[in-house]
Amino acid sequence: METISKQKTFDAVKMMREIRDKISAETQNMSFEELKAYINKKLSESKTKSIGQPSK
Repeated sequence: METISKQKTFDAVKMMREIRDKISAETQNMSFEELKAYINKKLSESKTKSIGQPSK
């Protein structure tokens, strides 16, 4: 049986690591209150609701 190798066009693990590194750099020196404000701002910009929050 022959193994077929495919060329990846999208690397999800690489993308996730880049996103995580970017967020970590942006939030590394934030206090808890600053971090909450950062998260709420990002959620409002993306129109995504927080987990456990009722939908409007």
